[in-house]
Amino acid sequence: MPRRMLLWIAFAIVHVWVAAAGWWMPNQPMGDVHLVYEPWSTRALAGGGIVGVTESWVYPQLALVPMVIAHALTWVGGYDLAWALLVALCDAVAFWMLVGRGRSRSRRAAAWFWLAFAALLGPVGMYRIDAITVPLAIVAVLLLARRPALAGALLTAGAWIKIWPAALVAAAVLAMRRRLAVVVGALVMTALVVLLVVAGGGARHLLGFVTMQTGRGLQLEAPVSTYYLWGAAFDLPGWWVFYDQDILTFQVTGPNVDVVIAAMTPVLAVVVAGIAALGLMQAGRGAAFRALVPPLGLALVVALMVCNKVGSPQFHDWLIAPLVLWVVVDRRRARGPALLALTCAALTQLVYPLLYLGVMTAEPVAVTALSLRNVLLVALLAWAVARVARVPVRARAPRAIIPT
Repeated sequence: MPRRMLLWIAFAIVHVWVAAAGWWMPNQPMGDVHLVYEPWSTRALAGGGIVGVTESWVYPQLALVPMVIAHALTWVGGYDLAWALLVALCDAVAFWMLVGRGRSRSRRAAAWFWLAFAALLGPVGMYRIDAITVPLAIVAVLLLARRPALAGALLTAGAWIKIWPAALVAAAVLAMRRRLAVVVGALVMTALVVLLVVAGGGARHLLGFVTMQTGRGLQLEAPVSTYYLWGAAFDLPGWWVFYDQDILTFQVTGPNVDVVIAAMTPVLAVVVAGIAALGLMQAGRGAAFRALVPPLGLALVVALMVCNKVGSPQFHDWLIAPLVLWVVVDRRRARGPALLALTCAALTQLVYPLLYLGVMTAEPVAVTALSLRNVLLVALLAWAVARVARVPVRARAPRAIIPT
């Protein structure tokens, strides 16, 4: 059997399995789709108001677009199935671009990594808006070397769906010679989005997703919440888990929690700035694209996860694109981080949806699984930063080439 055909068979099996798991796994892994995505998009189609335009929204404005598009597929079997089909179709486009004719060993390895990660992460990786940004980001990073302006535009479009692809834009701008083209593509896409939102009367809500995120507390799964979660597990007075009705997430509280909440945004900014400065220094010393951009992009993305007050399980979707790029350009050095990321994905599915009831009630076994996942995520950040610091440098880097 041709290797390319085997990959496509595996692609179908993984997507059918993950989609079906959303129906039978506990704790509603597909809940966001029918509880919030469908009502938001239905209201917009009915003229009852457009989130992000007529009111502030927790997501950037382009996030509504796939939610609306999914309605075109509801004839197949309702909105939940339509969403799964939309994600699978978007993934298929990116998978086709990644695999090509199946002749590149590194691209085949990257494809197998993607499929393994999707299977290990489970339905939460499909039934969240983050799933739409994954194929968009994969296509963009594969185009970075040859079409940097288009790649910058695609990554920026992804950032207007869920902010994390901005980290890959930053990595490209810091590390590539053709950074101006990336910047131009990003600015053009941003200008188009801003013009559309302003023309629709949404100027005052343009950055609502930023202000709504900064006011959040410590979400249950965030790495910084581990300390408070163990306090709740030991039933310490004043430490507990509660449900935030405004944000619709479980959060933790305990002594000095407001201080920690206030500190997390500055901590995130400092960590990201430090990684960016390290990447810029390495680029100035002549680090090649293929050596610098993948670990730098991964480090910036993982920093957004580790230093975030929000630790939603679907955030692990963010790891796929930078690691796919890394496997494509240097699968030997990417092997360790890729295996560590796969372990994080498996533990994430164990935590949500399988053990989530135990996490919500601070049951020690579930809290231990979540804590281990968070420790490994910090280790992945350290590994990526160390790789950036140790990237080979030379006086003049060769032209960036991604294997085809």
